[in-house]
Amino acid sequence: MGVVWWVKGLTVMTVVVVAAFCQVPGVMQGPLTSTDAYRYVWDGRVQLSGHSPYARVPLDDSLARLRDPVLFPGLGPTERSGVTGPPRVPKDPAALAALSQDDPRTRINRPRVPTIYPPVAQAYFTVVAFFTPWSAGTLGLQIAAALIALALTWLLAVQEPRWAALWGWSPIVALEAGNAAHIDVLAALLIAAAVVTATRRPKLAAVLLGAAASVKLLPLLLLPAIRGRRPIVAVGTFIASYVPQLLAAGTLVLGFLPGYLTQEGFDDGSSRSAILALLLPPEARQLVAAALALTLAATAFRRAKHDPIAVTCCWLYGAALLIATPTYPWYGLPLIALAVLARRPEWLAVPLASYLAYASFGHDTRQGLIHLTAAVIVVIALTIRRRTATAKAFDAPTFATQH
Repeated sequence: MGVVWWVKGLTVMTVVVVAAFCQVPGVMQGPLTSTDAYRYVWDGRVQLSGHSPYARVPLDDSLARLRDPVLFPGLGPTERSGVTGPPRVPKDPAALAALSQDDPRTRINRPRVPTIYPPVAQAYFTVVAFFTPWSAGTLGLQIAAALIALALTWLLAVQEPRWAALWGWSPIVALEAGNAAHIDVLAALLIAAAVVTATRRPKLAAVLLGAAASVKLLPLLLLPAIRGRRPIVAVGTFIASYVPQLLAAGTLVLGFLPGYLTQEGFDDGSSRSAILALLLPPEARQLVAAALALTLAATAFRRAKHDPIAVTCCWLYGAALLIATPTYPWYGLPLIALAVLARRPEWLAVPLASYLAYASFGHDTRQGLIHLTAAVIVVIALTIRRRTATAKAFDAPTFATQH
């Protein structure tokens, strides 16, 4: 991506056209980094059939007519899986792990548990499913994600074309949008739109942020970066998005989200906070992570009136990823967009580190050191920038006096 800085005179059109070519290879083959897109396809198909993916699991025999050879290569619509009725998510970790195992009869991950994806994501899946033939599998979602990535490229290029190329020409964006079709690209677009419109249309920005949180919950972390009544508008938008699904699924509307958070170690810190895990046991790790999160939120709230919103959102989102250290690289897509808007390229080290950590799954110490390296890169860059700014501020009066 550093080659971007050697290209002079980039135009908006050039950046967008090259970004389009970057997306093509990914669309030409199936998802490589995860099987999430197959779940997206299924959720959209279930909603088009009049059912709720929060209230029915993929292997449920009552939805057997929705099966096809792409999603269910080993289970036809006339065959029985033995799974029926509303989902029951146990709290016992062992039972939870057994229930959420993959099944070789389907490409959908965790086919015995309901969906975890929020309502705006579900609306997106449904729209794409409406226009996508079953035989196309994930292709519709891959094309939609590629188009969203291009839309965000244009939005960023309107601000500054050369910086926008860091998003549009990024291999990470090509891999996780056009190929893997991760919904994080939609969250990134909504977050970036919120940041761009925050000054002129603050209420619209709050609505966009709330919608982003209803694509993936992580954008809720950015609430401290907006002031006044805008956080209420954002939260209200987020809650309102759940009303239709609440009417359809009732108390099942959370789907597998509580179980997912347990499995991912967010409840006890057992498999999260890889940097803190280098020094602390799980119990202390969780407390320290919570204290750091509160400190960051308070700092962001205090600095929001002084710093550009793009800068605040960038370091707040990036620092949250460094604290939680999810090993899924696509979580970093919004951070790439924010780094472009904030002109803070050092934060690109965080999603890059996630790839190395993803490849080192099961090696906890190695993962911690990888994330720690990214954190050190960020700290060094911030220190250099601060010292440079201080030196300029110190030299300015001297220059004025001498002349």
